[in-house]
Amino acid sequence: MKCVIQRVENASVSVEGKIVGSIEKGILVYFGVQKGDTENQMRWLCDKMARLRLFRDDEGKMNLSLGDVNGQILLISQFTLCANLHKGNRPSYDDAEDPDKANQMYSKALSYLAGLGYTVAHGQFGAHMMVTYTNDGPVTFVLER
Repeated sequence: MKCVIQRVENASVSVEGKIVGSIEKGILVYFGVQKGDTENQMRWLCDKMARLRLFRDDEGKMNLSLGDVNGQILLISQFTLCANLHKGNRPSYDDAEDPDKANQMYSKALSYLAGLGYTVAHGQFGAHMMVTYTNDGPVTFVLER
């Protein structure tokens, strides 16, 4: 499982010109599920992203977590994170999970994060999405498990 986490001032996702999810201050997370990923891995990733201290305190240091700033989460399914780029010029998606299983894991992640008490918005699994955001920093992290 791979995630790209970006600290944002705001973010939204549209499908066919209609906004389907949006947040204010928080994190935009691109979420990729690989073959063999487990629910335990998903919970670890979700707990970690919620606890990461990536927001600035009064001294300008990254000491505050999502909960400390009452931040929100926009979770976007992103199978291209699972691409293998080592051979040739065309990405291979052999490591990406089957779409049905990946969608189940994505749905479980959404529920898990909401269960932790966060406001969670999301895109539409499998759709062509347009994501708009203001990256604060910029601050971007890659998290794998």
